[in-house]
Amino acid sequence: MSHQLKQLEADHVMQTYKRLDLLLEKGKGCCVYDEAGKRYLDFVGGVATCPVGHSNPVVTAAIINQAEQLISVSNLYYTEPQILLAQKLSQLSGLQKSFFGHSGADSIETAIKLAKKVTRKKEFIAFKDAFHGRTTGSLALTWKPQLKESFLPLAPVVKFADYGDVKGLEALITDNTAAVVLEPIQGEAGIIVPEENFLRQVREVCTRHKILMIVDEVQTGVGRTGKFFAYQHAGIKPDIVTAAKGLANGLPIGVCLSDYELGRGDHGSTLGGNNLSAAAALATIGYIEKHNLMKNATTVGNYLTDKLKPLQKTTPLIKSVRGQGLMIGIELNQDKASLIVEQAQQRGLLCNAATPNVVRLLPPLILTKRQADDGLVILRGAFKL
Repeated sequence: MSHQLKQLEADHVMQTYKRLDLLLEKGKGCCVYDEAGKRYLDFVGGVATCPVGHSNPVVTAAIINQAEQLISVSNLYYTEPQILLAQKLSQLSGLQKSFFGHSGADSIETAIKLAKKVTRKKEFIAFKDAFHGRTTGSLALTWKPQLKESFLPLAPVVKFADYGDVKGLEALITDNTAAVVLEPIQGEAGIIVPEENFLRQVREVCTRHKILMIVDEVQTGVGRTGKFFAYQHAGIKPDIVTAAKGLANGLPIGVCLSDYELGRGDHGSTLGGNNLSAAAALATIGYIEKHNLMKNATTVGNYLTDKLKPLQKTTPLIKSVRGQGLMIGIELNQDKASLIVEQAQQRGLLCNAATPNVVRLLPPLILTKRQADDGLVILRGAFKL
C-alpha cells in the first residue's frame, strides 16, 4: 500500500480503526485480492457480512436490477422489496413484525426502545464480555468498561450477569427489569459458546418473571451456526431478535424482529429498509436456501473444527478450539492472536484477532472442504512462530 494513500487516510478519516497494512481491491467467492493482485483466502468474511461470498453473481444481479429501478424513496411510501423481506424474515424467525435500520447497533437501539414501551420499565440485564454495539444505547449493554469511559453517562441502566450463570442472572431481576439481552454465542468476546441448555433456561426465567428476552443475532444470524438464527438450536422463541451484518451480503442493513411493535412516531429511519438493501437481502436469503448453505456451514464448520483440534496436541500455543458452524475461535495460551493474524496474512489467509488471545474465523458460508484444507495449511504455518 502506498505511503500517499496511508497519509490521505490519516489526514481525512477519523482514526477509530486499527487497520492491517493491506489495501483490498476486489473479491470473488471466498477470496479477496490486494492492489498487486495477490490472492487471500478470506476467513474474516467482512466480519460475517458476506455469507454468500464476495461478488456473488445472484446478489450482484439483484443489486444492479434494483439500482436501475429505484434505490430509495424513504419510508413515506410503500416499497415491495421491504414488504417481501419483512414477510420472509417473519417466516424464518416466527416473529411477526420487522423494523429496518442500517446496522447491528441500530437494531439494538430499536430493541431497547421497544422493550421500554412494551414493559414500561427502564432497566436491562446483559452479560459480562457482551458486545452489542457502540451507539450510546447499545454501548450501555456492552461489557468492556474501557469502551465506555469517555462517554458516560449512558442509558439505559444495565446490570451485568456472568455469561452462562442463570442463577446469577435471576438474582439481578427487579420490579423495574424490562428485558434480558444476550448473544447466543459471544462473538467479540472470543467465540464463547454457552452450555447447551443456557438459552432455554434464560427463556424460562424471563417467562416466569414476565420480562422480555432479547436475542442479539447480529453476528450469529443468517445461517452462520447452521440454523438461520442461532437461538433456533435451542428450540425457543425470543420476544425480540436483532440481526444485521450478513443479511444483505455486505450492504448496510439491520432489523429488529418481534411480535410486539412500535407505533407511528415512536421510531424512524429514512434509509432503513431501502429498496437496494432489501433486494440484496432477499437475494442473499434466497441463495442461502437454494444452495443449502446452512447445512454447508455445519458440515464444513465441523470439518474445519475437527481438523484444528489436533493442533492443540502439537502446538503449545493453542489452548482450545471452539465454535458452532462457521463461527470458530482458536484460543491461545498467550496474547499472540495479532501475531498469528499477521503471519497468516503474509501466507495468504485473512483471519481476525477477536481478543488478544483468540483468533476468530468467520468465512463465507460457501466455503468448501478443499478451501478449508488450504486455510488449514496456512494456519499450521502461521502457528510455527
